[in-house]
Amino acid sequence: MTYEAVIGLEVHVQVKTRSKMFSRVAAGYGHPENTLTDPVVLALPGTLPVMNKEALDKVIKAGLLLGCEIAPECKWDRKNYFYPDSPKNYQISQYDQPLCRGGFVEIELPGPARNVMGEHKRISLTRIHLEEDVGKLNHAEAVSLVDFNRAGTPLMEIVSEPVIRSADEAFAYLTALKTIMVYGGISDCDMEKGQLRCDANISIRPAGATALGTKVELKNLNSFSFVRDGIALEVSRQVAVVQAGGTVVQETRDYDGQTGESKSLRTKEMAHDYRYFPDPDLMPVQVGEEWKSAVRAGCPELPFDKQRRFQKEYGVPYTITSVLVPDRELSDFFEEAARLCGRPQAAGNWIANDLLRELGAATLGLAQSKVRPAHVAGLVRLVEEGAILSNAAKEVFVDMFRTGDPPGAVVARIGLGAQTDLGELERWCREAVAANPKSAADFKAGKESAINAFKGPVMRAAKGRADPKRVDETLRRLLAQ
Repeated sequence: MTYEAVIGLEVHVQVKTRSKMFSRVAAGYGHPENTLTDPVVLALPGTLPVMNKEALDKVIKAGLLLGCEIAPECKWDRKNYFYPDSPKNYQISQYDQPLCRGGFVEIELPGPARNVMGEHKRISLTRIHLEEDVGKLNHAEAVSLVDFNRAGTPLMEIVSEPVIRSADEAFAYLTALKTIMVYGGISDCDMEKGQLRCDANISIRPAGATALGTKVELKNLNSFSFVRDGIALEVSRQVAVVQAGGTVVQETRDYDGQTGESKSLRTKEMAHDYRYFPDPDLMPVQVGEEWKSAVRAGCPELPFDKQRRFQKEYGVPYTITSVLVPDRELSDFFEEAARLCGRPQAAGNWIANDLLRELGAATLGLAQSKVRPAHVAGLVRLVEEGAILSNAAKEVFVDMFRTGDPPGAVVARIGLGAQTDLGELERWCREAVAANPKSAADFKAGKESAINAFKGPVMRAAKGRADPKRVDETLRRLLAQ
């Protein structure tokens, strides 16, 4: 029997704000333990929460970017549970009236070959709700210590429908979701800093069936690759259990990405009873059309929409747009360079290949680069005008990246302008032919490749500044005499 996977992802994304969700204390990462706290974060008696509008704005933006229905009214609930990382012994969250419902994430599956566009698919969402994050437990040999720096940070939970069918789809979903969140300035989504965390609910069923199978929750998925590998392992494990005549047990499993193994944490786990009830200290939030319109005005173009536009409007191929578009700063850099030079395909090639290569070698970010859009546009124009040859342009780009000098100044300084003296070019060609009579005879006898024997000496004489097309034309004319 053939089985299919049924996968739903719960993704927690820290919202990028200056302060915490219900307190004025700063939100941040990497500070000394328990320094980003105040009486509200620590839940000292008599303190009251005050909503952070910046967090609400950004979750509304996330909902608009993902095509969600923004609730006209949402409310706050207390999610009650006892754990050392929760100072209040409850978490302020949203239960039956979340801020966003429905929506989808557009994903691209791996193409049939490298650098070939894959199938696009929409992954439906159930909801997005806003809550506060909890602290973090640091485990030593004999004790566990709690750091409340993370506690109270705005956190949104994005819940997908169980419509993901493979580990590759889950990987593509997370990649697309992260790109959108970063594009919108909603979150940096750095998994190493805990800004994006993911749990996967996985089951299998016979292909074509509609009933859901027994669900297994997979924890400790701290990279997109581990999510993909962990899901693939769990699907194959469940199929093996069923094919051996066993029954999949509802449980929570821990996946170790280093060893590629999973182990059971808790079995027979049913839905938690968190005893939700409305938070008496917080009023419901009403989101009117004016508020949504103000947020919508700051929404960027979606990444896949931008990629389709680049391909249609600029004629830039998929191989280049798939490199430029995932990075909003890089795609904006490209558009500026394309506007300045009017040659978007050439500009895209220089940015996607040469600029990213040099940045990678120097371990620099785009903001630290001395090469700006005007530099790229100027270099493209020099090549298009024939003032510099493409092979010399590579050398100019490296110098330009190192010094930040404009391309014209680099060409003048190191003397890489194209050789345009046709009389001198003909002299070099005559000398090359005279020095190699055998190859000249071979070419005249019909051996086409023999002409290459003359091109090397000519280019050396021209110090690489001769136009290869003109060299070829001149040699053929001389050999025909």
